Amino acid sequence: MTPLKRLEQQLIDTVTGARPTVPEAGVIVWRAFLDLAARRSYHMSGPNPISMAEIEAYARLHRLPLQPHHVALICAIDDAWLKHVRDDGGTPDEKRRQSSQPMTPAIFDALF
Repeated sequence: MTPLKRLEQQLIDTVTGARPTVPEAGVIVWRAFLDLAARRSYHMSGPNPISMAEIEAYARLHRLPLQPHHVALICAIDDAWLKHVRDDGGTPDEKRRQSSQPMTPAIFDALF
């Protein structure tokens, strides 16, 4: 396993909760991911992936000399986070509450 692949796996393990610590070599990439993820957009089905334009703008504004392999790491972490959120049913804030009562015409009219 190459050092880059090992770092990628360590960061993915961190985002999915398998390992709670970030390796020292990945701190800058991890910080960039956290900042970008905190400002990600959402749609009706959940979170959108972090776009390349957002990564590029973040790197430019923060004057970070991100290399292509750094961007690939951020994208891999984001893909793992999205998969984790979708498999888990969402983050605690995103989990939808579901009523124990069945939908009736009266309830539907009251909602809409």
